[in-house]
Amino acid sequence: MPITSRDREILRLAVPAFGALVAEPLFLLADYAIVGHGLGTTAVGALGVAGAVLATLVNLCVFLAYGTTAAVARQSGAGNHERAMRSGVDGIWLALGIGVALIAVCWPLAPAIVEVFGAAQEQSAEAVTYLRISLLGAPGMLVVLAGTGVLRGLQDTATPLVVAVGSFALNAALNAWFVLGLEWGIAGSAWGTVLAQTLGAAVYLVVVVRGALRLRTALTPRLEGLKQAGTVGFALLVRTACLRAALLVATMIATRMGQAELAAFAIATQVWTLLAFALDAIAIAGQAITGRSLGAGDVAATRAATRRMVQWGTWSGIVLGVLVIAARPLLPGLFDADPAVTTLLLAVLWPVALFQPVCGVVFVLDGVLIGAGDQRYLAWAGVWTTLAYLPAALLATGFGVVALWCALGVWMFARLVALVRRAAGTAWLVTGA
Repeated sequence: MPITSRDREILRLAVPAFGALVAEPLFLLADYAIVGHGLGTTAVGALGVAGAVLATLVNLCVFLAYGTTAAVARQSGAGNHERAMRSGVDGIWLALGIGVALIAVCWPLAPAIVEVFGAAQEQSAEAVTYLRISLLGAPGMLVVLAGTGVLRGLQDTATPLVVAVGSFALNAALNAWFVLGLEWGIAGSAWGTVLAQTLGAAVYLVVVVRGALRLRTALTPRLEGLKQAGTVGFALLVRTACLRAALLVATMIATRMGQAELAAFAIATQVWTLLAFALDAIAIAGQAITGRSLGAGDVAATRAATRRMVQWGTWSGIVLGVLVIAARPLLPGLFDADPAVTTLLLAVLWPVALFQPVCGVVFVLDGVLIGAGDQRYLAWAGVWTTLAYLPAALLATGFGVVALWCALGVWMFARLVALVRRAAGTAWLVTGA
């Protein structure tokens, strides 16, 4: 596959996006290491519970990045640079509003939310402490999402990479100081996260405010813009909720299969998630390129870029699948899996590897349609493909964890059909601002 100018543009956007995507899980591992070394197993469990809650909240709000990317890229492609920045400012105000709302709602409910996980009393108390302090960083976390969307929409994925690496490195350093040096306990880890996320958000605010002042864009909130961003955000929220629901159902089924099955499923999920980061980087490039080219009214360029990114997604999926198969004998040892888990994991990694080319196409087309502003279709597609998946998941209950991963493959194939049919049509190719 010879490298063209279009390929270089895709790589220019996708490579830094990949770096930013993998920065977070890598530095989160550092947080777990610091808490485990300084505070012990109970604190690690508490961090796991509170971290799962925060991760869910942030993942559900990822529309702040995706929706803002599409809106800014389209206006920028149409030459409306002031309106592009206006869309970015609206996205940041929406992020601030949602962040404050999350504090107001989740702070008093923190004990009830943690109780759902069924942790031991001591773990629950520490999880509530961590969750309540970390919620103070929610506005900063969501502003980071929106600010990332602004820069991606302006075809800049390098700055988000720098901010991501810087903020997560600072997070790890602060956690080490607060937990190991000052001995603040799990509260120290939470305060390190809050400060790092808030400083990261401040960097984005400085960048966006400078751009807005340069273009003479008003910085005050605009009701019409907030409503528009909220409408787009709701459709993407439905899409994301469907994705999370599918994985949650699979986890619940694996839990009921037994401890070894759950452990094998959890490890396979971590492998799949890491692979998804690599493929999602191309999808982020798809969001930015599609929004800009449709904003410029260039349907031919949009089609050509989509075809090329689908090729990149397919070949990337094939390469990642081969890598999983090659690394398959080594992976159980990396996680210190016992013999029962090792046997199941070695079997599960086959469907994980074989589905990667499908995942590559699905993620790319998902990003392309997000960039095109086709969020309503994606929301409905998310509902229908999840409904198609549920019978397969329930059927897998009696056939083991490999069958469960095959059910997830049914889900990915359903998404593939829905996205390919849409991309083959013309309804999503809406041009102009």
